[in-house]
Amino acid sequence: MEIVSEIVHLAPYAGCAFVPTMGALHDGHLSLIREAKKLDVPVVVSIFVNPEQFAPNEDFSTYPRSLEQDAAFAEVAGATVVFAPSVETMYPKTNPTISLPPAATEPKLEDAFRPGHFRGVCLAVARLFDLVKPTAAIFGEKDYQQFLVIKQMVEQQNARWDNLHIIGAPNIRDDDGLAMSSRNVFLSADQRTQALAIHLALKEPNEQKMAEKLDQHGLDVEYAVIRDEATLLEPRKNEPKRALIAVKVGDVRLIDNCSLENSS
Repeated sequence: MEIVSEIVHLAPYAGCAFVPTMGALHDGHLSLIREAKKLDVPVVVSIFVNPEQFAPNEDFSTYPRSLEQDAAFAEVAGATVVFAPSVETMYPKTNPTISLPPAATEPKLEDAFRPGHFRGVCLAVARLFDLVKPTAAIFGEKDYQQFLVIKQMVEQQNARWDNLHIIGAPNIRDDDGLAMSSRNVFLSADQRTQALAIHLALKEPNEQKMAEKLDQHGLDVEYAVIRDEATLLEPRKNEPKRALIAVKVGDVRLIDNCSLENSS
């Protein structure tokens, strides 16, 4: 598997299907690559641990990094090339700016608990779109608010990325129901068992029962809510809804969600 870091090496892959990641690839990421492969164009996978989306108290320095292993996994899943840019390539200018869409500031979910996070996400993803020049980009719905943020960002700047389609791929879970996450490696055996309550809570019929289920298992709840699926604002009558949860299990922060029309 070829790993490139220079922009010039991306030219042959313009029009590709693109899967942006921060590495530490697991089966959830690989499912995105397999979805991209179905589009019958070259598949570019980026691996960039983005410093702009970590707060000072978050786990940037300890975030798992395994580039060679990730490239091997990506190749097996169907990737054509791995793009691993440097920070200098990603952010050649100081104080980069970005216009944030409503989903990045209005829901008061990840945006409230991780101030500045979506600014960093949008800065990195916008830069990657400009460099890679894909026609399709695949994002997992595990980070559902992020998926909406990116989708709205592209819609708002349709002249900049006029032929780019944002595709959402379903959340991937381990056999025990825990949503796959690069941060799961930090869970002890007992904490992993404790974290299984997240998936159980998503099956509860209302927010109070969701929170109660999480509390019963000793999880530190940041939010457990039911929102409008299209906006993540308050639910609208007769419109699809989504349940979303963020908790801490010890020092490990986990998020999960599901559509209430498909909560199994």
